[in-house]
Amino acid sequence: MMETVKVFPSGPTPDAWIPTRAGVGLKAQHYANVIEQRPDLGWFEVHPENYMAEGGPALGYLERIRMDYPLSLHSVGTSLGSHRPLDRVHLSRLKALVERFQPGLVSEHLSWSHGRDWFTHDLLPLLYTEASLQNVVRHIDEVQETLGRRILIENPSSYLQFKRSEIPESEFLVEAARRSGAALLLDVNNVYVSCMNHSWDIAAYLAPIGAELVGEIHLAGHAVQELEGFTLRIDDHGSPVAPAVWELYRLCIDRFGQVPTLIEWDSNVPDFAQLMQEANLAERLLIPTAETLSHANPG
Repeated sequence: MMETVKVFPSGPTPDAWIPTRAGVGLKAQHYANVIEQRPDLGWFEVHPENYMAEGGPALGYLERIRMDYPLSLHSVGTSLGSHRPLDRVHLSRLKALVERFQPGLVSEHLSWSHGRDWFTHDLLPLLYTEASLQNVVRHIDEVQETLGRRILIENPSSYLQFKRSEIPESEFLVEAARRSGAALLLDVNNVYVSCMNHSWDIAAYLAPIGAELVGEIHLAGHAVQELEGFTLRIDDHGSPVAPAVWELYRLCIDRFGQVPTLIEWDSNVPDFAQLMQEANLAERLLIPTAETLSHANPG
C-alpha cells in the first residue's frame, strides 16, 4: 500500500526564514559579544532544552538576540526513536518556545534517550528495521502535529551497529522523512564519523538523499582515538572542523546546493572570534559570490 505523504508548513513568517548563510550555535558565554558587536552572521541555533524555564536571564538574552537574528531550535530531548510514548510535557514546552521565538527551523536527532523509568543525555542509536521505522514516523507525526509545522531530522554519529538492522541508515532517514513529510538536517561531520567508524562508503551513504529533502547542514569537529589497533572517531564538537569534513562539505554543496549551514562547537568552546572564523570559512564555500540568498524550510 502506498504511504500517504504528509505536508506541513515551513517557517511561519518571512522574518523567521533562515538565510542561506553560515550560522553558529549560541552559547551563554557569547551573549555579550553578540549583543554588543552584532557580528555579520547569518543566524543562530540553540538547544531548546536550555530555555525551557519559566523565566531567567537566558530567556531574556535569547529574546534580545532574536530581535536581530533568525533562530533555529535544535532539540536533543524528544527521543524520536524511543519505544515509549513521547513526553507530552517536553513537547508542550517545545511548542511554547516555537510560538514565542518563531524559529525558521526546528530539528531533532534520529535517536532515543529514555526508557520506562530512566533518561540519558546520550543520543542512542536505533535498530534500523521496518518496525523501528514505523515507530519513528509515528513520533515525527506527533511532534509535527503538536508544533503545526515541519521538522528536520538529523543523521546520527555512531560507534556500534546492531546485527539485526535491515535498512541502511541513510535509506532509513529518507524513508522516515518521506512518510512523515519531514525534511533532513544533514550533519556532514556525522556522515564522515559514522562512515569511517563502520567502513561505509560515503558516496553510497549520500546516494539515496535527494536535494529537495536537505533543509540544513551541520559542521563540527571530532576527536580521534586509537583503540587496540582500531581508529575510532568521536563526534565531540570540541575542535575545528577537520580538513576531510571540509572536503566532504564541498561535495555536499555540489550535490545538494546552497543550504543554511551551522558550525557546532559544544565542548572546549573557544572565544567568539574563532567561531566566526569557522563560520566565515563555511560561508566562503557555501556562497562563492557576494550574493546572499534567502532560504526557507523546504516545502
